[in-house]
Amino acid sequence: MNQKLLAATVGAVRHAGARMMMRYSTESRQSGLPELLANLQANDAAVVDTLRPALTEVLPSAGWLNDEHGSGPMAAGEWWLIDPVGGNVNAVHGMPDWNIGVSLVRDGRPVLAVVYSPVLDEMFTATEGGGAFLNGVRLQVSAKTSLDGALAGTGQAKPGHDPDLAKRMGAALTAMLNSALCVQVSVPVTGQLAQVAAGRMDLHWQFDNVRSHAAGVLLVQEAGGLVTDIDGKPWELATKSYLAAAPGVHAAALDVLTA
Repeated sequence: MNQKLLAATVGAVRHAGARMMMRYSTESRQSGLPELLANLQANDAAVVDTLRPALTEVLPSAGWLNDEHGSGPMAAGEWWLIDPVGGNVNAVHGMPDWNIGVSLVRDGRPVLAVVYSPVLDEMFTATEGGGAFLNGVRLQVSAKTSLDGALAGTGQAKPGHDPDLAKRMGAALTAMLNSALCVQVSVPVTGQLAQVAAGRMDLHWQFDNVRSHAAGVLLVQEAGGLVTDIDGKPWELATKSYLAAAPGVHAAALDVLTA
């Protein structure tokens, strides 16, 4: 992967992060759903309006998708795949756990990923075959080999809209709570995936995968982690559910989730 392309992408994402920090406040409080939705949309627009012209200039031939909830396969060729503000609901409530996620997808596979947490100034980057890094320092997933000491996570969104998903999530959460040291249920999903890549968390699973998680998946893969579907098959962009984990706990976690 061209390092000049990566550097230009990082620069664009950092600029978008600076613009979001001008909007972000730990004092932010929402009076109700209409105000909340308006602020969510305004945050997304601020990031997209910054990223789209910059990334189009970097790679004019690539397509553009900032449908953060999109799923399924993508057309051939190169595409910028954007999650403008992962954890946006956290951001509008004044919480610090949110990020900006960008991946370049080529013929259905992510080949470049940038996930930036402006509040912490943590810039996660990865390129296909080139490793994963945090602020320039190479990442490696955890060396844990047992679930009893593992920090696990998931980030299911709106399970109440799908009763079957809610039941599946509840069963999996209960099973993992009985097996792992700790389980976190939170967003943004790409944030948890970045923590797995950094070795801070040991595994993350998801039952409602969307394409914009691709940046986090590439981070985990390039840091030496395993990412498969819940049946253990290799992850693909259209995979509907997945497990991303350190190699030493992947098989045991898969057993828990499929029991």
